[in-house]
Amino acid sequence: MPDIYKANIKYLVGVGEKKAEYLNKELNIYTIKDLLFFFPYKHIDRSKFYKINEIHNELQYIQVIGKLENFKIHGEKYKQRLTANLVDSTGRIELIWFKGVDWLIKTLSTDREYVVFGKANIFNQKASLVHPEIEEVSEYNAKINSSIQPVYSIPDKLKKSYINSKFINKILQVAIKKHIQNIEESLPNYIIEKLKLLSITKSIINIHYPSDLHLLQKAQFRLKFEELFYIQLNMLKQRFIRKKISKGFVFHKVGDYFNNFYNNNLKFTLTNAQKKVLKEIRKDCGSGKHMNRLLQGDVGSGKTLVALMSMLIAIDNNYQTCIMAPTEILAKQHYKSVSSFLQGLDIKIHILTGSTKKKQRNIIHKDLLSGENQILIGTHALIEDAVKFKNLALVIIDEQHRFGVMQRAKLWKKNINPPHMLVMTATPIPRTLAMTLYGDLDISVIDELPPGRQAIKTFHSYDAKRLRVFSFIKKQIELGRQIYIVYPLIKESEKMDYKDLEDGYESITRAFPPPEYSVSILHGKMKPDEKEKSMQLFINKQTQIMVSTTVIEVGVDVPNASVMIIESAEKFGLSQLHQLRGRVGRGVNQSYCILMTSYKLSADARKRLETMVSTNDGFEIAEADLKLRGPGNIDGTQQSGIPFDLKIANLAKDNQILVQARDYADYIIKNHNVLSESDTKIIQKQLKQLDYNSLNWGSIS
Repeated sequence: MPDIYKANIKYLVGVGEKKAEYLNKELNIYTIKDLLFFFPYKHIDRSKFYKINEIHNELQYIQVIGKLENFKIHGEKYKQRLTANLVDSTGRIELIWFKGVDWLIKTLSTDREYVVFGKANIFNQKASLVHPEIEEVSEYNAKINSSIQPVYSIPDKLKKSYINSKFINKILQVAIKKHIQNIEESLPNYIIEKLKLLSITKSIINIHYPSDLHLLQKAQFRLKFEELFYIQLNMLKQRFIRKKISKGFVFHKVGDYFNNFYNNNLKFTLTNAQKKVLKEIRKDCGSGKHMNRLLQGDVGSGKTLVALMSMLIAIDNNYQTCIMAPTEILAKQHYKSVSSFLQGLDIKIHILTGSTKKKQRNIIHKDLLSGENQILIGTHALIEDAVKFKNLALVIIDEQHRFGVMQRAKLWKKNINPPHMLVMTATPIPRTLAMTLYGDLDISVIDELPPGRQAIKTFHSYDAKRLRVFSFIKKQIELGRQIYIVYPLIKESEKMDYKDLEDGYESITRAFPPPEYSVSILHGKMKPDEKEKSMQLFINKQTQIMVSTTVIEVGVDVPNASVMIIESAEKFGLSQLHQLRGRVGRGVNQSYCILMTSYKLSADARKRLETMVSTNDGFEIAEADLKLRGPGNIDGTQQSGIPFDLKIANLAKDNQILVQARDYADYIIKNHNVLSESDTKIIQKQLKQLDYNSLNWGSIS
């Protein structure tokens, strides 16, 4: 009996060497087990057979039985099409094929009955089927018959090699008949009984060939639950191990640095959310266990202040700290704001970026080794081998999704014992995605804005109303405010008809001419000193309008800027629109965001714009973004946005299943004695496979 977990797919009847290569490369199907777990993306109900005279326009798919007649080949050799009539007792319907004409002529016959399935086209009261599925009645009856037909997602390049949904269906028939009994149960009996789940064999059969819709739903639930259960169990196991065995630096006290800052330098009251998060961090860092915490907070919610106060606790306990930011602009912004906050306190701060001169680098390296430098702020330059600390105990990573896993891991190794980790993101992450991406981290959320901040008013405007928008800008400038105008491109693209920055800059300077108005420009291709000069002009109110690309998205804090205009807003995703909007509304004045588009918008683009206009809540926007786009590239590790491939579960749609899977995983971690010996072996085997294919995210976040 073959081991289906190792049996090469090329030996399955109907596959062979060449097709196996395609299946390996394009669909990641190497073994018979891989094929059985290649799930359909939808199902079509084929429970009904129609008579030809019952066919009408409102039917999406039809299925009929009849005999063929009147075969005709039309056109020249390389542009041929084949037509034939299918006839039953009530009438006839035309069948049309544009591909595989030679093969069809050799295969089809007028003396046999066929089952024909496809989308009906009706023109001038005459019905036709283009490229229908067709098979002999005897062949149809010999298959695993299901009235609900699976449809598989196949890349176009495979279809050219005759590997399509029908081919997958055909070889799956063989695989299930021959090998289904060799699939081992992969969930513990404890869970199967508790949730009354189908067995793995029944689930596989019914996900491909369900007897009815009820069994299809039960199979989908079982397979989705299992997929999410083991992801959660693996993460919670890592978290449990970390909390049990990992040692962390103990911050025994809250001392003079923290108290002096709180009493003398803090000019406003912390929000309740900030106080709550600080307590969570203090508890972690005083427990003797290693902290690994994700801090989520909307733009302008005060994450940096929480991070700074956490660093002061570390410094009170004679430890060093650092902040790593993804860009030089953001690193400099942190350096400026931290230095401003700590003015008058005897704390030494350095900034280290790619543009730091060698002489200054040597001073920084020396101060770090001696322990004289207490806070280091920088970019990727922090992870260079030459950067060594005396006693680094707390690492803050800002906009963590912009860093690769291995980059973060290098900071982890800057001390003999790993420093506490606080990773921050201003991109709110939906709960389902947070549980999946960061299930092994403790999560803190700042869900309040500082007092005095007003909600940003957001409007959608069309290009045709640009003069009205310009008039609004002039009124804001008269009030002493400043304006951002963001473009998606630097130069005009022939392929994409979006507003480009260079053309936009020219039109803005014409509409707002000097000396009455002054305009800055900022984009990613400028040299660092040019960027800095342009930003300083805007920060110092020497220019009133900043024309920019999305480089303005993070790291720019200009409280006087009250208007954000986003050109070609339909090009941006919801998350990026929300981030850009967060560049205004940072002062006490009412702020505005205007989304400029043409009239021609896709349904998804219109939905994004409506969402932006209706809410300022970053978490609500993130949920909407997840539903529109799927997981996306939130984690920055691979295109799917998640560190594993989901075969059947959907994070945007399967929220309830995910929560249930996590609850069971958490219960088993804490009460593993409920499992039998055989259940334990099943779980260990599945986790071993998952560990082999995934990274330990908890240890390098």
